[in-house]
Amino acid sequence: MKVKVINQSKHSLPEYQTPHSAGLDLRANIEEDIVLAPLERKLIGTGLFLELPEGYEAQIRPRSGLAFKHGLTVLNSPGTIDADYRGEIKVLLVNLSNENFTIVDGERIAQMVVAKHEHISWQNAESLSDTERGSGGYGSTGKS
Repeated sequence: MKVKVINQSKHSLPEYQTPHSAGLDLRANIEEDIVLAPLERKLIGTGLFLELPEGYEAQIRPRSGLAFKHGLTVLNSPGTIDADYRGEIKVLLVNLSNENFTIVDGERIAQMVVAKHEHISWQNAESLSDTERGSGGYGSTGKS
C-alpha cells in the first residue's frame, strides 16, 4: 500500500526495523531536549503528515524497550490517526517511572501500525446468542 506523506522533520521517513515488523518507528522532531518528570505527560511532534486511504487508521503504540527500561509509554495507547486527519502526527508520552527521562531529537519514541478497519451499522436486538463465555468479564477466562 502506498501512503502519501509530507516529511517536515529533520529525519528520514519511518522504517520497519525487521522484515516482519508490524510497526514503523516514529522519531521525536524537537528543537531542544525535553525532560519528562515522573508522571508528566507531553505531546511530542514528529514532523510527519499523512494521507491514509479510506478504511484505514494509523495506531500509535509504545515502544516496548522504552516502556520496559524507562517506564515511558503512549498515554492513550493505542492512539488513533484517522484517514481524514491531515495535521502533524504527534505522540502523547507519559513517564510512569520514578526518574526523569530526557527525550532527544531523533529518538525513536513510538511505533505506528497501519490497520484496516470496518464501519458498522447497529441492529437493535432483544437478546444476544449464547456462548460458552457468556457475560464473564475481566479475569473470567482460564479459571478452573
